[in-house]
Amino acid sequence: MTSLRPVRFERIWLMRITPLLALVVVIVLESRSLAVELPRLVILDANGLIQIKERLQNRDPPFGTALTKLNRDAERALDVKPLSVTEKNLSPPTGDKHDYMSIAPYWWPNPATPNGLPFIRRDGEVNPERDRSSDRRRLENMTQTVQTLALGYFFTAREDYAARAAKLLRVWFLDSATKMNPHLKYAQAVPGRNTGRGAGIIETHEFAELIDFVSLLKNSKAWPAREHQQWQDWMKTYLTWLVESAEGKAEAKAENNHGTWYDVQVAALAIFTARDELAKNLLTDFRDKRIAAQIQPDGRQARELTRTRAWDYAIFNLEALFDAASIAETLGFDLWNYQTSDGRSIRKALDWLIPFATGESKWAHSQITPFQPEKLGPLLRRAYVAYRDPAYERALSKLKGLTGDERWELLYAKMPQLK
Repeated sequence: MTSLRPVRFERIWLMRITPLLALVVVIVLESRSLAVELPRLVILDANGLIQIKERLQNRDPPFGTALTKLNRDAERALDVKPLSVTEKNLSPPTGDKHDYMSIAPYWWPNPATPNGLPFIRRDGEVNPERDRSSDRRRLENMTQTVQTLALGYFFTAREDYAARAAKLLRVWFLDSATKMNPHLKYAQAVPGRNTGRGAGIIETHEFAELIDFVSLLKNSKAWPAREHQQWQDWMKTYLTWLVESAEGKAEAKAENNHGTWYDVQVAALAIFTARDELAKNLLTDFRDKRIAAQIQPDGRQARELTRTRAWDYAIFNLEALFDAASIAETLGFDLWNYQTSDGRSIRKALDWLIPFATGESKWAHSQITPFQPEKLGPLLRRAYVAYRDPAYERALSKLKGLTGDERWELLYAKMPQLK
């Protein structure tokens, strides 16, 4: 327990930095014991998070601005109202608004037909109608808000953060009047062609990381063990649907980022619901099915480079590859350093992208939206930690577009021993 006198001294010292930063760090200094026991995490590193929290207690400067930004975001998140699939105006084919429903993003009305059906595909161009008639935006907002609040709670022990996160989770997943049914049968429908498809499973790709953030609420009275178990049961049912449904089986066969993210979801949910053997089998096949098949010997991800937003999709798929490697690590085997006989590997895929991010080479593939080198930032930090190679931190320092208060600084921190 921190005594009153040291805290008063620290308040005076911290106010010389910035008032807001001082407030945030004092909250950490006055929070409960940092040596909390975390549950098993599947992507995030529990020990790393605890070390970051300890360094925040010791007023480690590199984390101050990121924590200030997180606290500001969490304060705003307190005002986010609970979101539900039952809020949509349209109804899915079943008539049950508890069924998740969304429209495929890159499909547009057909100009050659009077009624615009069937829709036609324009890759990379998002039809704004998709979020006016579907649950996708609500799902995204709920997920990201819970992540912000849960991480804010972990670093500050503020129960109001945990309470709001718990409320959002209850409304989306648990309350009988508002909860989502655990399937995506009607996700990414294409008007005039289908009422849903396996490709829609990509819309829950953040669930893999969400289960880690929710686990950070473990010590809060706002998220009791009974409700955590109910949420785990929801995920268990959803996992069964992912594995056994026609939509899930179709997505498992996808050869691009859709297939990679499907594997990440299944592996993460399998570990979370005590089905480790399913995760092990899937990630064993991952080496040939994803790494060898998707990455060229020089590191190019050929399937993603055919897209109209090739830079974005190459990074998006690489993020899934990184997550798979993190999950495999919790199971005791190494995907980080797996390499085929002709040199295909996760690391090679990252290395191929670096010169474009740092400006040493010009991106020659299609990118119809702005080129954002900073998107590679969190993966460079994760690579630095995974490979213990300072070259990745040097590359990170060359990226344009970073603000210095990125959330990933608190998730994948540069540790002092990695010089």
